[in-house]
Amino acid sequence: MSFFDRLKTLFEGVLIAFDSIRSNKVRAGLTILGIAVGVFVVTAMSAAVHGINAGVSESLAAAGPTTFFVTRWPAAINSCNGSADSCPWRHNAPLTPDDAHVIARQPGIKSVIVHVGNTAPVKYRDRNLAAASIDAYTAAWTDVDGGKVDPGRSFTDGENTDASAVAVINVAMRKQLFPDIDDERALGKEISIGGNPFRVIGIYNTAGNLFDSGNSPKAIVPFETAYRKLNFGIRWLDLTVKPRDGVTQDVAMDQTIAALRIRRQLKPATDNTFFVSTPEKVMEIYNQVVGAFFLVMIALSAIGLLVGGIGVIAIMMISVTERTREIGVRKALGATRATILWQFLVEAATLTMVGAVSGLVVGALLTWLVRAKTPIQASIPPLAIVAAVAVAAFTGILFGLLPAFRAAKLDPVEALRYE
Repeated sequence: MSFFDRLKTLFEGVLIAFDSIRSNKVRAGLTILGIAVGVFVVTAMSAAVHGINAGVSESLAAAGPTTFFVTRWPAAINSCNGSADSCPWRHNAPLTPDDAHVIARQPGIKSVIVHVGNTAPVKYRDRNLAAASIDAYTAAWTDVDGGKVDPGRSFTDGENTDASAVAVINVAMRKQLFPDIDDERALGKEISIGGNPFRVIGIYNTAGNLFDSGNSPKAIVPFETAYRKLNFGIRWLDLTVKPRDGVTQDVAMDQTIAALRIRRQLKPATDNTFFVSTPEKVMEIYNQVVGAFFLVMIALSAIGLLVGGIGVIAIMMISVTERTREIGVRKALGATRATILWQFLVEAATLTMVGAVSGLVVGALLTWLVRAKTPIQASIPPLAIVAAVAVAAFTGILFGLLPAFRAAKLDPVEALRYE
């Protein structure tokens, strides 16, 4: 069969498939729905993960290529149930602001940012947020953060030292506390955090990522203010360390580890009672989490495609039965088994492709909605579109093989006699 003949047969198969869809709306609709659900799940989750991944990468890149983190807990995913065997790190002494001062005195260290997170009630007049997220930082936090404070400003080192009652709030909190005014007019307003008055000095804007969607109300206050006035504990305190220009990450990490081991009087044979991790390690953990999401996505998609595939078999079997005489006539006129097989496979693939396009359209609409209504810059990777269409076509061909072989094997004499 020439290329032109195959193209003609392909076009005829597509037209016959659409006729079959119109003739069997319910059966075809269920088949299309199954395929559409599978493709929609792939498209929507790929778009969300792609957007979140961009936010994570941007946040880590903002910290700088040599920046690293010091924590009490390991930068790894584990099943800690509270026992000494599953999470021995719980016995490590918490990090303290004094640890940060010791690290900051090392020759290769430019700055150390202290951070601790908690929740607290936030109030403005009659508007209440029962448990808003509160992040407490030392003043240099903007040097290693992927967001920006605009309008307004962040707090200074002096305001942190004096435990000044100032706060930077994110856009989500501004919208809930001050829905009738814009970001600029929210500056200078007095809000209550944990029962203490705070003055809003800046609006924080950030891209969403896996660990912080950016869509939940959050306030950022000076660390000393949180420690003295909001009674924030330091058990979960973490440090972000930024080396000096020209100092490699390895050198700065060695200086940090040595300084903390000396401060904690650890013997040479004793393991560290703290953990040092790099952005690459954090990204590795992120990829593990994303991998788990993709496994769920594949499972859900497979279920949808299986339902659609079963529908393809059912509707194509019915189509073969209804068109038995037509197949007999075509064979009597010289159509080969390969021609009949090709036509029915094209019909099956067309049926699933309609489902794939439907799923892509719905997925694209959801992607646009997420991008418009949340800080997550969701986008559908081109590779995901190609993969979704290819898998849908493969599903149609795979599940259409049985009906297509049945049609191709029909005896032309028996088929012509079929009533």
